[in-house]
Amino acid sequence: METPTPSGAAAPASAPPELAFTVDRVRPDRFAMAPTLLLDVAIERVAGGPVRSIALNTQVRIAATRRSYDARAQERLAEVFGGADQWGRSLRSFPWANLTANVGGFTDATVVELSLPCTYDFEVTSAKYLNALEDGDVPLELFFSGTIFYAEPDGGLRVAHVPWEKEAEHRLPVAVWREMMDRHFPDSAWLRLRRHSFDRLYAYKARGGFLTWEDALESLLGDDEGEG
Repeated sequence: METPTPSGAAAPASAPPELAFTVDRVRPDRFAMAPTLLLDVAIERVAGGPVRSIALNTQVRIAATRRSYDARAQERLAEVFGGADQWGRSLRSFPWANLTANVGGFTDATVVELSLPCTYDFEVTSAKYLNALEDGDVPLELFFSGTIFYAEPDGGLRVAHVPWEKEAEHRLPVAVWREMMDRHFPDSAWLRLRRHSFDRLYAYKARGGFLTWEDALESLLGDDEGEG
Protein backbone atom coordinates (compact mmCIF):
# COMPACT_ATOMS: atom_id res chain seq x y z
CA MET A 1 0.00 0.00 0.00
CA GLU A 2 1.41 3.40 -1.00
CA THR A 3 2.03 5.94 1.70
CA PRO A 4 0.37 9.23 0.75
CA THR A 5 2.53 12.32 0.45
CA PRO A 6 1.87 14.61 3.42
CA SER A 7 -0.09 17.72 2.52
CA GLY A 8 2.21 20.60 1.60
CA ALA A 9 5.28 18.36 1.19
CA ALA A 10 7.46 19.06 -1.85
CA ALA A 11 7.47 16.51 -4.66
CA PRO A 12 10.76 14.65 -5.10
CA ALA A 13 13.22 16.50 -7.34
CA SER A 14 13.81 15.28 -10.85
CA ALA A 15 17.23 13.92 -11.70
CA PRO A 16 19.08 16.21 -14.10
CA PRO A 17 19.28 14.90 -17.67
CA GLU A 18 22.37 12.88 -18.53
CA LEU A 19 23.43 13.37 -22.12
CA ALA A 20 25.59 11.58 -24.69
CA PHE A 21 27.04 13.36 -27.76
CA THR A 22 28.03 12.00 -31.17
CA VAL A 23 28.88 13.68 -34.48
CA ASP A 24 26.67 12.38 -37.29
CA ARG A 25 28.45 14.19 -40.12
CA VAL A 26 30.31 17.32 -41.17
CA ARG A 27 29.35 19.01 -44.44
CA PRO A 28 29.90 22.31 -46.25
CA ASP A 29 27.22 24.97 -45.88
CA ARG A 30 26.38 25.44 -49.56
CA PHE A 31 24.42 28.64 -48.92
CA ALA A 32 26.96 30.49 -46.75
CA MET A 33 28.63 33.62 -48.11
CA ALA A 34 31.99 32.55 -46.63
CA PRO A 35 33.52 29.07 -46.16
CA THR A 36 31.56 27.36 -43.41
CA LEU A 37 31.21 23.77 -42.24
CA LEU A 38 28.05 22.43 -40.62
CA LEU A 39 28.47 19.86 -37.85
CA ASP A 40 25.42 17.70 -37.18
CA VAL A 41 25.76 16.73 -33.51
CA ALA A 42 23.35 14.14 -32.11
CA ILE A 43 22.40 14.54 -28.44
CA GLU A 44 20.80 11.60 -26.66
CA ARG A 45 19.21 11.68 -23.21
CA VAL A 46 20.43 8.50 -21.53
CA ALA A 47 19.10 9.21 -18.02
CA GLY A 48 17.21 11.82 -16.03
CA GLY A 49 14.22 13.86 -17.08
CA PRO A 50 13.37 15.55 -20.39
CA VAL A 51 15.33 18.57 -21.53
CA ARG A 52 13.73 22.00 -21.81
CA SER A 53 16.73 23.60 -23.51
CA ILE A 54 20.54 23.67 -23.54
CA ALA A 55 22.92 26.61 -23.84
CA LEU A 56 25.67 24.57 -25.47
CA ASN A 57 29.35 25.43 -25.82
CA THR A 58 31.58 23.30 -28.05
CA GLN A 59 35.33 23.46 -28.46
CA VAL A 60 36.54 21.86 -31.70
CA ARG A 61 40.16 20.70 -31.71
CA ILE A 62 42.29 19.12 -34.43
CA ALA A 63 43.83 15.93 -33.00
CA ALA A 64 46.92 16.06 -35.20
CA THR A 65 48.59 13.09 -33.50
CA ARG A 66 45.82 10.73 -34.64
CA ARG A 67 46.85 10.44 -38.29
CA SER A 68 50.01 9.73 -40.28
CA TYR A 69 51.92 12.13 -42.54
CA ASP A 70 54.05 11.44 -45.60
CA ALA A 71 57.26 13.33 -46.35
CA ARG A 72 55.49 15.95 -48.47
CA ALA A 73 52.96 16.72 -45.72
CA GLN A 74 55.74 16.94 -43.14
CA GLU A 75 57.58 19.43 -45.33
CA ARG A 76 54.44 21.54 -45.78
CA LEU A 77 53.74 21.43 -42.03
CA ALA A 78 57.23 22.53 -40.98
CA GLU A 79 55.89 25.99 -40.14
CA VAL A 80 53.35 24.43 -37.76
CA PHE A 81 55.33 21.62 -36.08
CA GLY A 82 58.93 22.27 -37.09
CA GLY A 83 61.23 19.86 -38.91
CA ALA A 84 60.54 16.12 -38.95
CA ASP A 85 63.19 15.57 -36.26
CA GLN A 86 61.13 17.76 -33.89
CA TRP A 87 57.79 16.07 -34.36
CA GLY A 88 58.24 13.74 -31.41
CA ARG A 89 57.98 16.82 -29.19
CA SER A 90 56.02 19.31 -31.26
CA LEU A 91 53.23 17.26 -32.89
CA ARG A 92 50.13 17.87 -30.78
CA SER A 93 46.43 18.68 -30.95
CA PHE A 94 45.39 22.32 -31.14
CA PRO A 95 42.14 24.32 -31.01
CA TRP A 96 40.24 25.08 -34.18
CA ALA A 97 37.09 26.90 -33.00
CA ASN A 98 34.76 27.61 -30.09
CA LEU A 99 31.10 27.31 -31.06
CA THR A 100 27.86 28.15 -29.27
CA ALA A 101 24.31 27.02 -29.92
CA ASN A 102 20.89 27.06 -28.27
CA VAL A 103 19.33 23.60 -28.31
CA GLY A 104 15.55 23.31 -28.11
CA GLY A 105 13.67 20.97 -25.81
CA PHE A 106 13.53 17.21 -26.39
CA THR A 107 12.56 14.01 -24.60
CA ASP A 108 14.79 11.28 -26.03
CA ALA A 109 17.18 12.69 -28.64
CA THR A 110 17.77 15.57 -31.00
CA VAL A 111 20.29 16.82 -33.54
CA VAL A 112 21.82 20.29 -33.37
CA GLU A 113 23.53 21.96 -36.32
CA LEU A 114 26.74 23.76 -35.35
CA SER A 115 28.17 26.34 -37.73
CA LEU A 116 31.98 26.37 -38.00
CA PRO A 117 33.41 29.30 -40.02
CA CYS A 118 36.64 28.45 -41.87
CA THR A 119 39.36 30.93 -42.74
CA TYR A 120 41.80 30.94 -45.64
CA ASP A 121 44.15 33.23 -43.72
CA PHE A 122 47.49 31.44 -43.68
CA GLU A 123 48.50 33.27 -40.49
CA VAL A 124 46.01 30.98 -38.71
CA THR A 125 47.29 27.55 -37.62
CA SER A 126 44.17 25.64 -38.67
CA ALA A 127 44.38 27.02 -42.24
CA LYS A 128 48.08 26.15 -42.50
CA TYR A 129 47.40 22.63 -41.26
CA LEU A 130 44.38 21.91 -43.46
CA ASN A 131 45.98 23.34 -46.58
CA ALA A 132 49.05 21.12 -46.07
CA LEU A 133 47.00 17.90 -46.27
CA GLU A 134 46.21 16.41 -49.66
CA ASP A 135 44.24 13.30 -48.71
CA GLY A 136 42.98 11.21 -45.81
CA ASP A 137 41.03 12.56 -42.86
CA VAL A 138 41.34 15.35 -40.31
CA PRO A 139 40.83 13.84 -36.82
CA LEU A 140 38.57 16.09 -34.76
CA GLU A 141 37.84 16.19 -31.03
CA LEU A 142 34.78 18.01 -29.71
CA PHE A 143 34.52 18.99 -26.05
CA PHE A 144 31.11 20.06 -24.73
CA SER A 145 30.06 22.29 -21.84
CA GLY A 146 27.18 24.59 -21.06
CA THR A 147 23.90 24.75 -19.13
CA ILE A 148 20.95 22.33 -19.23
CA PHE A 149 17.47 23.58 -18.31
CA TYR A 150 14.97 20.95 -17.18
CA ALA A 151 11.60 20.80 -15.41
CA GLU A 152 10.64 19.77 -11.90
CA PRO A 153 7.50 17.66 -11.31
CA ASP A 154 5.76 20.75 -9.92
CA GLY A 155 6.49 22.68 -13.10
CA GLY A 156 9.46 24.63 -11.78
CA LEU A 157 12.62 25.05 -13.82
CA ARG A 158 16.05 23.86 -12.71
CA VAL A 159 19.52 24.05 -14.23
CA ALA A 160 22.47 21.69 -14.42
CA HIS A 161 25.86 21.88 -16.09
CA VAL A 162 27.01 19.78 -19.02
CA PRO A 163 29.89 17.81 -17.45
CA TRP A 164 33.36 18.67 -18.74
CA GLU A 165 34.08 15.06 -19.66
CA LYS A 166 31.41 15.05 -22.39
CA GLU A 167 33.17 14.77 -25.73
CA ALA A 168 32.97 13.22 -29.19
CA GLU A 169 35.30 12.38 -32.07
CA HIS A 170 34.93 12.60 -35.83
CA ARG A 171 37.11 12.23 -38.90
CA LEU A 172 36.60 14.98 -41.46
CA PRO A 173 37.64 13.97 -45.00
CA VAL A 174 40.24 16.39 -46.33
CA ALA A 175 38.34 16.30 -49.64
CA VAL A 176 35.32 17.91 -47.95
CA TRP A 177 37.39 20.88 -46.76
CA ARG A 178 39.09 21.26 -50.16
CA GLU A 179 35.79 21.09 -52.04
CA MET A 180 34.40 23.85 -49.84
CA MET A 181 37.45 26.11 -50.30
CA ASP A 182 37.53 25.51 -54.06
CA ARG A 183 33.90 26.61 -54.25
CA HIS A 184 34.65 29.94 -52.57
CA PHE A 185 38.22 30.48 -53.85
CA PRO A 186 38.60 28.51 -57.11
CA ASP A 187 42.24 27.89 -57.99
CA SER A 188 43.38 30.63 -55.61
CA ALA A 189 44.66 31.30 -52.11
CA TRP A 190 44.90 34.34 -49.84
CA LEU A 191 48.08 35.94 -48.56
CA ARG A 192 48.08 38.64 -45.89
CA LEU A 193 50.92 41.18 -45.87
CA ARG A 194 51.98 43.93 -43.52
CA ARG A 195 51.14 47.37 -44.88
CA HIS A 196 54.82 48.21 -45.50
CA SER A 197 55.34 45.02 -47.55
CA PHE A 198 52.12 45.62 -49.47
CA ASP A 199 53.17 49.18 -50.32
CA ARG A 200 56.52 47.93 -51.67
CA LEU A 201 54.80 45.23 -53.74
CA TYR A 202 52.25 47.76 -55.01
CA ALA A 203 55.04 50.11 -56.09
CA TYR A 204 56.86 47.23 -57.84
CA LYS A 205 53.66 46.28 -59.68
CA ALA A 206 53.11 49.86 -60.80
CA ARG A 207 56.72 50.38 -61.96
CA GLY A 208 56.73 47.14 -63.92
CA GLY A 209 53.35 47.81 -65.54
CA PHE A 210 52.03 44.41 -64.43
CA LEU A 211 48.31 43.90 -65.01
CA THR A 212 47.75 41.56 -62.06
CA TRP A 213 49.27 40.84 -58.65
CA GLU A 214 50.08 37.35 -59.87
CA ASP A 215 52.12 38.75 -62.76
CA ALA A 216 54.12 40.88 -60.31
CA LEU A 217 54.76 37.93 -58.00
CA GLU A 218 55.74 35.65 -60.90
CA SER A 219 58.29 38.28 -61.96
CA LEU A 220 59.76 38.39 -58.46
CA LEU A 221 59.85 34.59 -58.19
CA GLY A 222 61.56 34.19 -61.56
CA ASP A 223 62.06 30.56 -62.59
CA ASP A 224 61.62 29.18 -59.06
CA GLU A 225 58.53 26.98 -59.35
CA GLY A 226 58.50 25.90 -55.68
CA GLU A 227 56.56 23.01 -54.31
CA GLY A 228 53.03 24.54 -54.21
